[in-house]
Amino acid sequence: MTVGKVVGSLFSTRKSDKLIGNKFMIVEPLESMGGRGGKFVAIDIIGAGIGEYVLVVHGSAARIGCDMPSAPVDAAIVGIIDEGQDWGG
Repeated sequence: MTVGKVVGSLFSTRKSDKLIGNKFMIVEPLESMGGRGGKFVAIDIIGAGIGEYVLVVHGSAARIGCDMPSAPVDAAIVGIIDEGQDWGG
């Protein structure tokens, strides 16, 4: 799992039929939690907003986590962080 901050959203009118009706957010992983690389796009199944800290799963866990096992999903927001200790948020 990755901890990140939602920094934006994307809109796509043309996409795979399996992605229709889903929201896409731009997530910046937190370096203090071992996040590497730059921002990435994640499907948002729980209604996260810009500025919120979130839990993100990647790969097959993302497809399972959003209950879309055959969709072309690489990252999914599966939780919004309300509070925590020693994570830099």
